[in-house]
Amino acid sequence: MASSGVRNGVGPRMSAKPDRQGAGATPKTAAGKHRVSSAGGAGAYRRTSSGPLPAAAGGRAASDGVSSRVRVAVRLRPRNAEELAADADFGDCVELQPELKRLRLRKNNWESETYEFDEVLTDFSSQKRVYEVVAKPVVESVMEGYNGTVMAYGQTGTGKTFTLGRLGEEDTAARGIMVRAMEDILADITPGTDSVSVSYLQLYMEMIQDLLDPVNDNIAIVEDPRTGDVSLPGATVVEVRDQKSFVDLLRVGEAHRVAANTKLNTESSRSHAILMVNVRRSVKGRTEMDVSISGENGLSSSLVGSLRPPIVRKSKLVVVDLAGSERIDKSGSEGHTLEEAKSINLSLSALGKCINALAESSPHVPVRDSKLTRLLKDSFGGTARTSLVVTIGPSPRHRGETTSTIMFGQRAMKVENMVKLKEEFDYKSLCRKLDIELDKLIAENERQRKHFDDEVERIRAEAQCRIAEAERECKITLENKEAESTSNDTGEVHNLLQNEKMLRQSAEDEASDLKNQISHWKKLEATATAEIIKLQKMLDAEASQKEKLEEEIGVLRSQLLQMSMEADETRSLDKGDGPGKIFPGLDSLVSQTRGSQPREQDNGQKQPIAKLFEQVGLQKILSLLESEEPDVRVHAVKVVANLAAEEANQEKIVEAGGLTSLLMLLRSSEDETIRRVAAGAIANLAMNETNQDLIMAQGGVTLLSMTASDAEDPQTLRMVAGAIANLCGNDKLQTRLRVEGGIKALLGMVRCGHPDVLAQVARGIANFAKCESRAATQGNKMGKSLLIDDGALPWIVKNANNEAAPIRRHIELALCHLAQHEVNSKDIINEGALWELVRISRDCSREDIRNLAYRTLTSSPTLEAEMRRLGIKM
Repeated sequence: MASSGVRNGVGPRMSAKPDRQGAGATPKTAAGKHRVSSAGGAGAYRRTSSGPLPAAAGGRAASDGVSSRVRVAVRLRPRNAEELAADADFGDCVELQPELKRLRLRKNNWESETYEFDEVLTDFSSQKRVYEVVAKPVVESVMEGYNGTVMAYGQTGTGKTFTLGRLGEEDTAARGIMVRAMEDILADITPGTDSVSVSYLQLYMEMIQDLLDPVNDNIAIVEDPRTGDVSLPGATVVEVRDQKSFVDLLRVGEAHRVAANTKLNTESSRSHAILMVNVRRSVKGRTEMDVSISGENGLSSSLVGSLRPPIVRKSKLVVVDLAGSERIDKSGSEGHTLEEAKSINLSLSALGKCINALAESSPHVPVRDSKLTRLLKDSFGGTARTSLVVTIGPSPRHRGETTSTIMFGQRAMKVENMVKLKEEFDYKSLCRKLDIELDKLIAENERQRKHFDDEVERIRAEAQCRIAEAERECKITLENKEAESTSNDTGEVHNLLQNEKMLRQSAEDEASDLKNQISHWKKLEATATAEIIKLQKMLDAEASQKEKLEEEIGVLRSQLLQMSMEADETRSLDKGDGPGKIFPGLDSLVSQTRGSQPREQDNGQKQPIAKLFEQVGLQKILSLLESEEPDVRVHAVKVVANLAAEEANQEKIVEAGGLTSLLMLLRSSEDETIRRVAAGAIANLAMNETNQDLIMAQGGVTLLSMTASDAEDPQTLRMVAGAIANLCGNDKLQTRLRVEGGIKALLGMVRCGHPDVLAQVARGIANFAKCESRAATQGNKMGKSLLIDDGALPWIVKNANNEAAPIRRHIELALCHLAQHEVNSKDIINEGALWELVRISRDCSREDIRNLAYRTLTSSPTLEAEMRRLGIKM
């Protein structure tokens, strides 16, 4: 009969030998199942699912989140003493292939199935290796402001608690994920500004109990009706300042966790243990404000202080040690232990249903079937970065449980989370700081006032004492002089009286000065009070302004989204290109924000872009290009691109700083959509000669060249090539364009091979060659073509007879213009371009190009001589 009890926190024994794999092995980026049929050593694999795995610890995420798949690792427990004795004649039911990140499950001696995981950990894998590949990427994400979850799942007795909760007091190499994660967290925080707090709970018989306060044995789950986030306000939260106090907390929690002795495990966990680590980190603010206040008395009192609210990142690491799944006939559970097993299996079954629904993209996920699934709502399909380790045993007797565990991990690998950065302004800290400063000012004012009052009283008492002493001396003197002769005493008495008058006058003047000083300090006190009141009003106005700005941003975002919806409905109705556009395909790039209305509706409705332009204004639209929210920047740049497609708007956009903002986006943004649409907007602005000079002056060609070298998307390359092609048509920019790498960038984009990109490259080369030909004719250019110097001629010859008509037409024009300058003739002949010119003069479908090629051939002495030598007749 199984007996219930309290466990001491020591997990099942596992080998601490070094891992056979290198510690820096890269997790596999594909998940899938392979089926193997063994027949004479030959086998066939069948892949069922795969997908890219995002970086484990990415950079700063956008507020709308980045997709991140659940990472799953499998860990094999070595055989225990019982299995070594009972299964001595049988091989392991699993075979690990860690170098391929595969696991082969034997069904019998002839057939097996192969599964792929993100990481395969052998029975020799060290605790450090397990932590680095399973939990460390999640911990690094938590320190950057993202929520994270690390969870262990598997049959009872396969080493889940050993992997997660081992304290490692006797052997530091055996420390589990909980201890190692807290070591990294405490090493990375700043004690003065950051804080770490933990809660340690267990889910036992569908009741959430506090392992740090056993009296608190039924904690309620509270769900935010606005965001859907779940919290446990009744749980004990302890702030952690050092590693020793954290280990002590784990020891206390493990002592209170429910465990029982079963046939499968002498210390079988009868509850799900949940460790919640809350990390609060301060980040330097982005804005500062200087406040200067003038007093009413003309004196200027400058209070220059930082009124920027601190930015705080709040993230949470959840480590879940699930109770082991078990079969009653194998575990021997009965009585109360049987009821515990039923509760454990029911909660694990509910978790499996949720993961199945998320993996199959079901519209309904039954998260409310169990408290476990409610607590893990953010970990699967939520905003947390999740890593799962499934533990299995090698015994063939438990092949069914091992298969179930492996399939659970396979389904979990299909779950996608949307990780989000948890960042907010700490206005409470700013208010506390201002309150402290206010208290200091008030205390200093009261101290100075008391000092002034004491000084006035002292001076007044001293004056009164001096007056009384003078009167007493005067009286004594008069009495003494009365005994002397009247003639001798009259002069002295007169002098004494004069001195007394002077002393009295001096005392009165001094008292008057003191009164003036008191009045002056009272005015200063009133001025300081007024300054304090003004500071408080400015703080209130700042808070009110913040609320208004947030409301305005919300309205602008709604307008952008509404405009995008209207554009999607109407885009398909417009199949033609607007007048003056460089790219007929720009509408396809910004179709989410622009839709042309049918012609019959032109008099009844304005286009969505025009509506937004009139309602919001150009300055506000351009200000949204600097928004911190990626989706707002994307919509804003698309709106600007559509406005730039109209010639009437281009001058307004440039005057308002729109060109500078677009170039800044091209320089700083890593979002492919933003770079693509920004390049398209610059291409539209580059149709104007004035704008072309501005683009060159602001380093636009260098930025476009850098974008061309980094981008792989054909549509982005097409936009960049089109912008440079427009600049190639300006006679004054030829030399600067070549020096800043414009021609090299054009030729570099032919690597894409996309017809639309090649057409824009060909157009740019044709424009450049035409400008060079015109300059040579006018006598402004003497040397060889810059295109030939940059190696463009071989590509021109190769594509002169391209199947795509737009590419062929531009290449034929470029070749004709190059051949018109006699200094280029030798290169034309050496590269075989002469034969292409002859072909163009005979077979070109356009008569104007055919005639141009003929005139070029007949007007060049060098080319005519070469044709005579080759026997070519015109």
